[in-house]
Amino acid sequence: MELTCYVYPGWKPRIRAASSRRAWMDATPESFAYRCLPLNIANAHGWEILSPCAFEARWNGGSLPSDVEIRVIGVHQSHEVPVALFGQGTVTFHVAGILRTSPGWSLWVSGSPNVAKDGIAPLSGLVETDWSPYTFTMNWRFTRAHHWIRFDENEPFCFVFPVERNVVAAVEPTFAPIDDAPELKEQFDTWSKSRDAFHHEMARNPPTSPSDKWQKLYYRGVDAHGKPGTADHISKLRPHPFTVADAKGVDAPRCPVRPAPSDAPGGDDT
Repeated sequence: MELTCYVYPGWKPRIRAASSRRAWMDATPESFAYRCLPLNIANAHGWEILSPCAFEARWNGGSLPSDVEIRVIGVHQSHEVPVALFGQGTVTFHVAGILRTSPGWSLWVSGSPNVAKDGIAPLSGLVETDWSPYTFTMNWRFTRAHHWIRFDENEPFCFVFPVERNVVAAVEPTFAPIDDAPELKEQFDTWSKSRDAFHHEMARNPPTSPSDKWQKLYYRGVDAHGKPGTADHISKLRPHPFTVADAKGVDAPRCPVRPAPSDAPGGDDT
């Protein structure tokens, strides 16, 4: 699978591999939020594009582009500054690169997972980057009028990851009674009882070690009987950084690196 960012001379996209770390997760007691492995994997499941400038913006509630005020902090080139282009309370970031994927693969484009920003939210898109010769924009929409929002320089404004284009259309979802899968039912019942017993024991004898406060079954990738669920279970995800294949004509800036993925174990309380 290939993911290439083509740049013209002077284009300097700030793209970095995403990290599982989140400030609000660090701030939870004993960093317990990192026990949720699906959360950790989603956080790191792609690449972040960073803002080349710091700015503040405010929306007055109207539908015109002029109803969004953007105030740049510091000195920056005009093409680096986001704009109010489409109206409807949106702010538009331009991506200084043409992203291309392998045939049959698109890019999911949105904001970084599990990061909330007060007063504004990222809009998501799916771009057919295996053939498109165009750049794309990343758009955020205000959720509250008369409220200043701020992006710092090098704060992520876009998050991308590749998806196979026809996967969802090929899925045939169904409902089925649990009795149609007796092995699954037995495992679920076993796990449910063990979880109830585990929580009861924790209430009676609270453990002193944070790692003993959850069962870790999902984190370890094992079923209710301790058998491996799959050979390719992932407990940590560290995407590769973008590299310069041919330095000629490429002058990408140094991007600040996200904090290293936390070694705090994850798991959905199992």
